[in-house]
Amino acid sequence: MEHRQRIAACRARQTELDQQQLAQFQQGQAIGVLLAERAVVIDQLLSDFWHDSGLNDHPLTLVAVGGYGRGELHPRSDIDLLILTSEQICAAQEQGLSEFLTALWDAKLEIGHSVRSVAETMRQASDDVTIATNLLESRVISGDNALYQQLTEALSDRQFWPSSAFFKAKFDEQKGRHKKATPFDLEPNLKSCPGGLRDIQTVTWVALRHFNATCLAELVSHHYLTREELEELNACRDFLWRLRFALHQVSGRSEDRLLFDYQRDVALLMGYQDGEQLKAVEQLMKRFYRTVRAVRELNQMLLLLFRQTLGDKAMPAPEPICEHFYRRGKYIEARHNGVFDDPQNILKLFVALAMHPELRIVSASTLRLLRNARRKLKQPLAEDAANRKQFMAILRHGNGIKALSLMHRHGIMGAYLKPWQHIAGQMQFDLFHAYTVDEHTHRLLQFIQKFADPEHKEIFPLGSVLIEQLPKKGLLVLAAIFHDIGKGRGGDHSDIGAEEARLFCQQHNMNEHDGRLVAWLVQHHLLMSVTAQRRDITDPDEIEKFAQVVKDQNQLAYLYCLTVADICATNDKLWNNWKGSLLRELYHTTRDRLNAGMAIPVDSRARIREHQAKARKQLLRQGFVDDEIDTLWHRFSADYFLRFNAQQIQQHSECLLAQQIPDYLVEIHPEHSRGGTELFIYAHDTQGLFTRILTVLDAKQVLVHDAQIFTTKDGFALDSFIIHEHDGTPIQNPSRIASIRKSLLQALTREQTPTRPKRALPRRLRSFNVPTRVGFLPSQRKNSSMIELVTLDRPGLLAHIGEIFEQCDVVVKAAKITTVGEKAEDFFQLSNPGGTALSSEAEQRLHSALIEALTLQPTN
Repeated sequence: MEHRQRIAACRARQTELDQQQLAQFQQGQAIGVLLAERAVVIDQLLSDFWHDSGLNDHPLTLVAVGGYGRGELHPRSDIDLLILTSEQICAAQEQGLSEFLTALWDAKLEIGHSVRSVAETMRQASDDVTIATNLLESRVISGDNALYQQLTEALSDRQFWPSSAFFKAKFDEQKGRHKKATPFDLEPNLKSCPGGLRDIQTVTWVALRHFNATCLAELVSHHYLTREELEELNACRDFLWRLRFALHQVSGRSEDRLLFDYQRDVALLMGYQDGEQLKAVEQLMKRFYRTVRAVRELNQMLLLLFRQTLGDKAMPAPEPICEHFYRRGKYIEARHNGVFDDPQNILKLFVALAMHPELRIVSASTLRLLRNARRKLKQPLAEDAANRKQFMAILRHGNGIKALSLMHRHGIMGAYLKPWQHIAGQMQFDLFHAYTVDEHTHRLLQFIQKFADPEHKEIFPLGSVLIEQLPKKGLLVLAAIFHDIGKGRGGDHSDIGAEEARLFCQQHNMNEHDGRLVAWLVQHHLLMSVTAQRRDITDPDEIEKFAQVVKDQNQLAYLYCLTVADICATNDKLWNNWKGSLLRELYHTTRDRLNAGMAIPVDSRARIREHQAKARKQLLRQGFVDDEIDTLWHRFSADYFLRFNAQQIQQHSECLLAQQIPDYLVEIHPEHSRGGTELFIYAHDTQGLFTRILTVLDAKQVLVHDAQIFTTKDGFALDSFIIHEHDGTPIQNPSRIASIRKSLLQALTREQTPTRPKRALPRRLRSFNVPTRVGFLPSQRKNSSMIELVTLDRPGLLAHIGEIFEQCDVVVKAAKITTVGEKAEDFFQLSNPGGTALSSEAEQRLHSALIEALTLQPTN
């Protein structure tokens, strides 16, 4: 066939194959059949090009390696080729190979290739376990079989990557890969994540090398894998294959990362549909996370078995620790194969793990027994009174969280608690929750454990104190277990979880007081976070409302520990000094209010006098005199002295008095203020000042977390902002501070508001649709209105909101800015220009303007 015709025919055949296989995939054709069929078609196309290039007449061999060598080819996967040559190749061979490779590229075949002699191939494979692994799964497509025979003979030599060396290299390779990723990534890599396809392949490769096996099924005859385990592993592999096939079809490229951009379309292609409780994408990801958890467990068990056979060190002698279990170094091992014939011994295994801190891993043989026992259970373990006694012993033990972690890892939490089964693998399609619900809860327990660890005292200074003061740490652990257990079931998960916790406490014969406390913590586990991050905690009324719900210091301490651990466990990037500072301030302020007695009303005047007295004392030490302090402070409202603490009042006053009260002042204090950097601005209070400031900060890529806006009696603005870098750290670099300050001063001295820069919506935000919601909150303040705004986060959002306020003739008095994944959840205190609360007509006008602007212009 003429060259152009061959290329055109090849492209046509690939298009035909794609369409045909897509239809077959949607009809439910076995994925293994589809992958093998694609490999066969590509084999024929390559053979045709090889023949057309005249390479069959030379001592050259075309070899498929890697996944293609296994006869598994996904729609957009690379076609990995090895071209074996003799030691010296002639000009005609070089010409033929050049024509062959050029034709493949012209035909749009995505190939990865190497051209080597047998000797060179073996030299490189001896030094690189990845090359050696690819060669273990090779096969001839076309050419000289004699060369390939030389290669296979060299590969079968037991001195080439002996089993023990090969196992160690692959084991280390997997450990390195696992350190770079988590199986619970929001956008997981289907091949390389823990529990992904690579983990299945690793077991296969070790078996290939050690037993000279050709497939996983042969491990059954070698007693390394049971028939049931083989079926489970194959089912997991087939699901991951189908997922990868669909991902390649949707993305149109060799893509192994399940990005947000593709997740919805992949879910639909795989046949999932939105349900009443779970979206299609959540159903898909739930199946994915459960699959990788099963693969991780099987992978761990099989590699431990190989390690016992191939490892350099002999296992320690068994040491009895109780009636049913041995200790072997850091491993716990059953003393006989029938240990779990009595299901009560399942919980006893984890009690033993709690009681022996040196034990960290369930041995491979015991893990197999545990898996078999788990599958045979007819009812939740909690139905048995003896099991309940064992579980409560774990809860009360100082090392109980370690045991609970292993229960979670090996599927026993779901076997014990039926409600846990609902959250296993349950994800939420957003950027806020970085983990599945069960994994998030597991991480929350680990953070509670860190509070008691001296190494983490600097990170959690208050938590490390309170955790030691809690009357019963087990109640906090129990509240952590149930706090999100109601997710994915419709309704308010806090209400559902509180009811589940109440039933659990009754079932486990806990006293009524403890049961009420656990249910209360679950019911209100979001209260402290919402109050600290979305309410004005300098407002005595807000503290009063929060304290009325909390009621006593004991519940406040439990709630603080649960809140901090919950935030830390939600997202690795969520916790920062800003949140820590807010929560500590809320805790101390509420504790003081509870100590004073709720029956005694808050004395705002006394607080103002206290703030002024402390600030004045410091200012007098700086050399300022009472008269100039009084002259300055006479211009400030009482609200200013109530909202700012003494240190802030002293710093603001010092800046103004030192410069003899200028017309414009921009001060950025590099020392931490509430975990961030304070920006203090003093300027003539002009129309659009708030918007002008925010536009500059947006252009400088500065994040705003908090704003307090005051106007002096003679018309000057006193504005304080808590700002951060984009990574959540305070702004401390002197040149960075100088640049921000210079830009702000330029903006303040201009009459025109600088233009807000237009930036594209980041890729990760494009997959989300957050309906804009605007709500006006009840307020006891007659001079202001409170509004809560939820919308899709985007570059320049805060400056855009400022523009809308300006257009609606609304003045910002205070702001709390919170970004929750892809959502902005912002709180504003507003007034009209006359300094009074907004009328109902003004509220409606503002509501309509915000909804229209933020919904119709999501990328601005």
